Amino acid sequence: MTSEPVRRVRGGSPWEESFGFARAVAAGDRVLVGGTTAFRGSALYGEGDPYEQARVAFAGALEAIAEFGLGPESVVRTRMYLSHQRDVDEVGRAHKEIFGQVRPVTTLLVVEGFVDPRILVEVELEAYRGAVEQ
Repeated sequence: MTSEPVRRVRGGSPWEESFGFARAVAAGDRVLVGGTTAFRGSALYGEGDPYEQARVAFAGALEAIAEFGLGPESVVRTRMYLSHQRDVDEVGRAHKEIFGQVRPVTTLLVVEGFVDPRILVEVELEAYRGAVEQ
């Protein structure tokens, strides 16, 4: 286990300051990435396209763990929240392209909606900073 103190990384979400949260937090051997959408600053990427929103959201989450020297191979858990059941296959396709070789444990939920109605997908992930299993 690392003795590094808890470290927080901001990601530029328009809600980080007003809600008071960090994009990612490293504590011990774990790096947790909170809900990440396809927003980059005030621009939403992939509007109306669940596959593209999932790709952009996962890219943002992976950028957050890169701040700790980690990549997709360190991800042990993903969570995907969708506003429509019809988008399961497209979001699953994006997830497989990124994590198909890694195979983290995964949860996928359909939810009532998001803070901005244009958001179709929100993702979270957890990474492990210990040895990578071969």
